[in-house]
Amino acid sequence: MRTNYQQQKENTMFLSEIFGPDLLVVVIACAVLLFGGAAIPKFARHLGQSKSEFEKGMKSVKEITDHDAVKIVGPSAPTDSSD
Repeated sequence: MRTNYQQQKENTMFLSEIFGPDLLVVVIACAVLLFGGAAIPKFARHLGQSKSEFEKGMKSVKEITDHDAVKIVGPSAPTDSSD
């Protein structure tokens, strides 16, 4: 009788066999056939722009939350470490 660990190991090996580099080549080939060669760079450019916008949004949210945290806690007083 197989243990749960052995079953998980078999499942992992099975998934790694399915999602190998050969599948990546097939997916890319299908994308080129479906969308055409000119659409792929456009899609990649839009994906990069979306990523940049997302990062800008995350940065602005972090700045807002950091600013609000300083308001709540207050600025830290300088400490004198010469004692």
